[in-house]
Amino acid sequence: MSNFIDYVKIHCRSGKGGAGSTYMRREKFIPKGGPAGGDGGRGGHVILKGNEQLWTLLPLKYRKHIKADHGEPGGRNQRHGADGKDEILEVPLGTVVKDAETFEVIGEISEHGQELIVMEGGKGGKGNVHFKSATRQTPRYAQPGIPYKEGWVILELKVLADVGLVGFPNAGKSTLLSVLSAATPEIADYPFTTLVPNLGIVAYRDYRSFVMADIPGIIEGAHEGKGLGLRFLRHIERNSVLLFMVPADADDIRQEYNILVNELQQFNPELVDKPRLLAISKSDMLDDELKKEIRADLPEIPYVFISSVAQTGLTELKDMIWKELN
Repeated sequence: MSNFIDYVKIHCRSGKGGAGSTYMRREKFIPKGGPAGGDGGRGGHVILKGNEQLWTLLPLKYRKHIKADHGEPGGRNQRHGADGKDEILEVPLGTVVKDAETFEVIGEISEHGQELIVMEGGKGGKGNVHFKSATRQTPRYAQPGIPYKEGWVILELKVLADVGLVGFPNAGKSTLLSVLSAATPEIADYPFTTLVPNLGIVAYRDYRSFVMADIPGIIEGAHEGKGLGLRFLRHIERNSVLLFMVPADADDIRQEYNILVNELQQFNPELVDKPRLLAISKSDMLDDELKKEIRADLPEIPYVFISSVAQTGLTELKDMIWKELN
């Protein structure tokens, strides 16, 4: 089973506010003291907190019900009730939280230490001391605390990477990532080997580096949820540069590239505004004559011929990516 979990649905319940106190001051020499009831404490919030060390939502997969503590009631002599303890859930950067019924986005965690209140705790009730007036010297009532909130929310993770590899299944994306970085994705010669995005750190000159994500193969109709469709297209939203990979033995390289672009556009038109690069993989089988023919019909974006197996064109590819990123 994979540890990469990028989708969880959890039930959250905040804490209810504590009730205000109706306490009246009664002391030895003050038999009829005035109101002295304290306020109730606030109920605990359910909070998401960004943690850059995390890369999966796995810890939340087995915690379906999240509950914050209730606020304590107010005390005598205007003592404030204690606030309920917040329930803080640490999540990876790139986590989006949505209402499970309306699918409305509640917020997104994009920075380390960032906090987002998902369910707000109820406010504590005011004690009777607040209701004293010239005409009402001894109010014997106080406010109850505000009730808790509860509901189902969906957490989705969008992988943060500098470069997203986009291509049909079996275009050689995993192989490229394994050659360029220390990542060791599962590689086999059949479609849909990559079922989760693999992240690799690619070393570049002068100790610089960038993060590359191998996003599972898109097939025509992915935006309608076919194949592994929508789950993976959302990871591409976070990448700054898209590297399209089309194998040299494709029937029509330009057409294959256009299908990929169309899939992205149908899913989210903003994706098409991202910088695009093209790598023609498996090109160790091409001679100069064939390359010349292919060049004549390529889309007008920066491209490079590469072979992960023969390790050719990889330096040029890194240079092209680095130039685009900076």
